[in-house]
Amino acid sequence: IVAQKAKLRSFRVRTVSTVALIGTFIGIIWSGHVPLMFFILLLQASSLDFFLVARELFRIAYVAQRSKRSLPLLRTQQWYFFFTAVFWLYLRFIKNNLLVEVTSDKTLARLFYWALKHHSLICYSLYMAGFVGFVLSLKKGVYMHQFAHYAWTHMIILITTVPTSFFVSNIFSGLIWYVLPAFLIVANDICAYLAGFFFGRTPLIKLSPKKTWEGFIGGFLGTLVIAFFLAAVMSKYKWLTCPRKDLTVFKGLDCVPDEVFVPETFALYLGLMFEALPAGLRHWLGELTFTVAPIQLHALSLASFASIIAPFGGFFASGFKRAFHMKDFGDTIPGHGGVTDRFDCQILMAVFAYCYYYSYISKPEVTLGDVLSLATKLNDHDQILLVGKLANLLAGEDLIPGD
Repeated sequence: IVAQKAKLRSFRVRTVSTVALIGTFIGIIWSGHVPLMFFILLLQASSLDFFLVARELFRIAYVAQRSKRSLPLLRTQQWYFFFTAVFWLYLRFIKNNLLVEVTSDKTLARLFYWALKHHSLICYSLYMAGFVGFVLSLKKGVYMHQFAHYAWTHMIILITTVPTSFFVSNIFSGLIWYVLPAFLIVANDICAYLAGFFFGRTPLIKLSPKKTWEGFIGGFLGTLVIAFFLAAVMSKYKWLTCPRKDLTVFKGLDCVPDEVFVPETFALYLGLMFEALPAGLRHWLGELTFTVAPIQLHALSLASFASIIAPFGGFFASGFKRAFHMKDFGDTIPGHGGVTDRFDCQILMAVFAYCYYYSYISKPEVTLGDVLSLATKLNDHDQILLVGKLANLLAGEDLIPGD
């Protein structure tokens, strides 16, 4: 009875915190692309989550490699390398959007154009400054601990900022390419938890004793259903489907809906499976059609990854915690543990969503930001020539005065 009450209490706490998290997440999404991006740089729905993940992992690294002697500038070096990586990775994905904003004003262009043009060199210089600082900080007697922390720092950057930075690109391609994959991870977690809570009997994996086959299968089926209908609802809102070409906040979006969001009629075709059926039944099945938006079919692929592969991010985290005899990464979220406990699967989903979008959905196009980015690579003389030739073309179309 005591165990049952504790289980129900945990269920209530987890439910309340989940509702609060989802509500906060929806509010951030509603605020737009740029606030969402900065909320992935400061919590996990947009920007702060990766900061918290890194904080929790840095804390573990400090405990794992604790020395009897203090290590000079340890925390400062860790966060210096972390934010240098963030500056390099995130700006790579929003550079073209930022160019659109910067070039809208002469003063802004004068201040930031050079920095944007030499972004990679600046980032490398920042990293080398940190590298030189680390070498100068090496202290006799604690070399091993200092190099261990140096390795920990780069490992943490690799598994947090690198994969999750791909979400930034997805955000500006259309909020749906961030929101849908992220919600599918949440949906799978909820469906698997509920299925395991009510029907779980058969252990799934030793790394996570509470995970069951019933929960795993229930999570998979539930996520497929949610993905199919959630994609249909999301595809109706231009705020979610239109790409953002600049860095404005709260500015409305309008675009011609991409064909992936427009319902199409598909014929039911089972290929070689038809050959084993009677001719009459084969003909009848061949005439069957169904109408859905292609995004709904793509959502099933995303849901399959979220249900079958992404949970291994959680299993990996479970093994990591057991290596350090920890129950959770932290206690930031009531009923869930630390931020890392909630976003371990999202790290895998971030990269998959990015690769899937650019492999099967994205179409080649040229944007204003792309043109500006290419123009910055021309020498000064050719840039001036470009302006003159473009002006002549526009004057020929009567879009600007001929003079």
